[in-house]
Amino acid sequence: MPASRKGYKNKLLRIVEQTVTAYGMFEPHDAVLVGVSGGPDSVALLHALVTLASRFSLKLGVAHLNHSLRLQASDNDAKFVESLAGEYDLPFYLHKADVRKYQLENRLSLEEAARRIRYAFFMDVAASNHFDKIALGHHCDDNAELVLMNLFRGSGPLGIAGIPPVRSGKIVRPFIKLRRTDIIEYLKLKKLKYVYDKSNLDQRHLRNRVRHHLIPLLETSYNPKIIAPLNRLASIISAEEEWMDAAVKPLFHGAVLNATDNTLSLAVSGLEGLPVAALRRIIRKAIAKIKGDLRGITFAHIDAVVRLLENRRAYGNLDLPDQVRVQRRKDLLLISKEKKALRDLYLKSAADETPAYEYMLEKPGTVFIAEIDAQVKLSKIRSGDRPDFSRTGHQAGFFDMDRLSFPLIIRNFRPGDRFKPLGMTGTQKLKDFFVNQKVPRSQRAQCPILLCRGKIIWVVGHRIDESVKVIPSTGTILKGELILA
Repeated sequence: MPASRKGYKNKLLRIVEQTVTAYGMFEPHDAVLVGVSGGPDSVALLHALVTLASRFSLKLGVAHLNHSLRLQASDNDAKFVESLAGEYDLPFYLHKADVRKYQLENRLSLEEAARRIRYAFFMDVAASNHFDKIALGHHCDDNAELVLMNLFRGSGPLGIAGIPPVRSGKIVRPFIKLRRTDIIEYLKLKKLKYVYDKSNLDQRHLRNRVRHHLIPLLETSYNPKIIAPLNRLASIISAEEEWMDAAVKPLFHGAVLNATDNTLSLAVSGLEGLPVAALRRIIRKAIAKIKGDLRGITFAHIDAVVRLLENRRAYGNLDLPDQVRVQRRKDLLLISKEKKALRDLYLKSAADETPAYEYMLEKPGTVFIAEIDAQVKLSKIRSGDRPDFSRTGHQAGFFDMDRLSFPLIIRNFRPGDRFKPLGMTGTQKLKDFFVNQKVPRSQRAQCPILLCRGKIIWVVGHRIDESVKVIPSTGTILKGELILA
């Protein structure tokens, strides 16, 4: 069922043609792989590109990832997309993945796990089958949602810049100037069938709450055209981000001493005296070069590296997500991607002896533990904003604040310490816990212990106590974070 060439005056096709031209998304005779989930956006995108293929001299293919998250429904979606590709007489590429297994193995949110697998699949198909571009169906409503979500997360300019129309010269988004209503109208006009993923209504996901509750509230109570200014903000920030990145590049290259695939070294002297904004950007650029992206790298991580540089001590270490290690070695800052998981939180040698320490927190806040060059940060979050605990990692702990009372004490291990590890029915000696967790003897005295009313509630970086876990009725959550510095 080839798409009709009639309708070039159609609003959606006109905007797509303008967007493709404005951003130089395609070159003549490009082979374009279209990511199709079977949902309304991707079905409309495929139809539009088939319609415009001769205009831009494109060769198209269809890729679908079966996430295996909705059992038979996921399989039915895959069959629908395969049938759709057949109707257009286009090559079809299918991959079935166990996203939930990948999520658990890598301690990610379900959305992030699915995203990683999906993009890896698209890139692999494109490379193996000589596709020049990958076209995806993101539109300006998606962009507005992402801008708001990143604002809530405290993202910097890069997060507020939203979804780029073209990324890395490979991924293109021809619908980025369209509203969701434009797409639905086009589907009705062309009488196109599509499938609908019911998980898009699941209010446990922040994106769905933003989409179905926050944006309608903003439209009815504040600005009926809120999508447009949010996209305009993203566009402004994106342009400024591009300019600032260009300004920082010479500073970055001037500080780099050596770079390989897995290691990058910076001269501390080349970073001294720089404005903190420039320093943060250089650090982000260095980490991105080694890690491949900045996912999971937060403002706190970047500022921890800044403190490592500003610290008068000539040596220090930081362990960041995804096995990234940052080391200060006198006049060098070394950033590396380790092959093994960074399970050991403290890198002092076995010969070092950690003196006894004890700190008091009168209220939520941050305490710097000089003896181990680390910080413990406590902050309150609302129960409605509770994170996906499966992706938080060992360096964070979450507590039912109604079961706590300040002041809280942070100290290191003492003989005789006991607690009730989360998930267990009885108490356990902390010494035995360390043995079971294979914590080296040299590191046990360094490990911070958080206490409330004299009772251990968190073996920092390892396990919280069963008595303070977050439950469905929890009103306020206390979040604890270990920041190595």
